[in-house]
Amino acid sequence: MKEDWDSLMKTDKMIAEEDFTLSFTVNASPQEAFKSINEVRKWWTENLEGRSERLNDEFTVRFGDIHASTQKLTEFVPDQKVSWLITDSQLNFIENKQEWNGTRISFEITEENGKTRILFTHQGLVPAIECFSACSGAWTDYLENSLKSLIDEGKGQPGKT
Repeated sequence: MKEDWDSLMKTDKMIAEEDFTLSFTVNASPQEAFKSINEVRKWWTENLEGRSERLNDEFTVRFGDIHASTQKLTEFVPDQKVSWLITDSQLNFIENKQEWNGTRISFEITEENGKTRILFTHQGLVPAIECFSACSGAWTDYLENSLKSLIDEGKGQPGKT
């Protein structure tokens, strides 16, 4: 009985610590997907300061007075992967406003059966933290609607404020 309990607790802990991931396919080449991912203004928010196109670039995004975060490009493998480190965040809709600090975002790009698969991971955005529900929902919307549309149709739906 104790072994069953220990096994259950490990499983619950693993679920509670699972990073938010989302995978989707696009009808474009890995090169086109990579280029679009790095055009952050065209799919996440137009309110961006800085650059998001090369290794070590830093940029800050703002969504009114609700969300601001600064990202640094820490991995940049053309047509394959880009990663950001969140160096500062101000999430005004939750108690721990710096909840994203130190988390990482990655986009892994692979070719699959004539299409391109993008695997998005926000490492540190886990069910146990306060913004998980709102933030994972927002990511899903921006990725599946705005970024996918930018890649497939040439026009994203970024935030305006």
